[in-house]
Amino acid sequence: MKKSILLLIIVLLIAIGIFSSQKLFHPRKLVRDYEQEGLKDQIVLKFSHVVAENTPKGLAAKKFADLVYNKSNGKIRVEVFPNGMLYSDIEEINALKENKVQIIAPSTSKLGSVSEKWGVLDLPFAFPSYQAVQEGLNGKIGQELLQSLKSSDLKGIAYWTNGFKQFTSNKGPIRKPEDIKGQTFRIMQSKVLTAQFKQLGAHPIQQSFDITFQSLDNKKVDGEENTLSNIYSKKFYNLQKHLTISNHGYLGYVVLMDKTFWNKQSDYTKRILIEAMDEVTKWNQQQARKMNEEQLALIKKNSSINIHVLMDSEKKQWIKKLDPLYDKLAPTIGYDLVDEMKKLRKKYENAK
Repeated sequence: MKKSILLLIIVLLIAIGIFSSQKLFHPRKLVRDYEQEGLKDQIVLKFSHVVAENTPKGLAAKKFADLVYNKSNGKIRVEVFPNGMLYSDIEEINALKENKVQIIAPSTSKLGSVSEKWGVLDLPFAFPSYQAVQEGLNGKIGQELLQSLKSSDLKGIAYWTNGFKQFTSNKGPIRKPEDIKGQTFRIMQSKVLTAQFKQLGAHPIQQSFDITFQSLDNKKVDGEENTLSNIYSKKFYNLQKHLTISNHGYLGYVVLMDKTFWNKQSDYTKRILIEAMDEVTKWNQQQARKMNEEQLALIKKNSSINIHVLMDSEKKQWIKKLDPLYDKLAPTIGYDLVDEMKKLRKKYENAK
């Protein structure tokens, strides 16, 4: 028995020796996970915005993220956070400057806190058409506004479009300027928008976008102004009795990055981001108009909200009531910018 146990131990020792020599002289080649290795060098950018994913801005942000990933072969990844998941529209500019996020797309109205020149885009009935919007943003007006960001270390990457704003309210149909008198309206953070509603005898309340539904639901405000895509995506039409298609104002966005952060990026990264942004911006201009038209049809189909489209004769009354604001606000916005906007509006009014 002892001999058998000893023999078994010798055999086991020999087997261990043979196995060890194979590991020593013929080491196993490990499989390399190149995908995981690549993640170490991947650049990740956080893109924060406050609207729903199924809006012109929400869809453009997602398309931008996809293009950047594909164009860079996965070396650059943009993580999109919609619906104010990270920051409200009031907080996002500071978050960008503190590098808590790397890309935002605030409404142009919000940038009045950076430079009061941006108020020129909030002037009432400034743009008679989408063509006027594109000429204004791609021309002298748009370039001067982007220049105004440099003193705040902000880098303007592109202008994105949502569309024209409409009125919604629970207090009677809004057809004439006097119909809005005495009503409380939620508006964006803008001195020009505040001046507009006061000119109409209304009571404007500046609130972040993410609490607008709650304010309407609690009846803390009587109404709000917004694009059809925002009215539809946030279901404001379920809380309001009247919708007026007025096209009285423009709602657009500026895609921003912190200038210091931008300057630290390689030429390769900058090229990928700009290529993707140019492609998305052209797509957004077509998509925004289409979405607003489609979603007006869906609002008609899915709700009993009363819809009134301003007639030309009614629109002239609104313009007459609000036009004094151009000269009144010119000292604040800048005389040259206001004059450029007047010229642009006249050009496209005459083109109708």
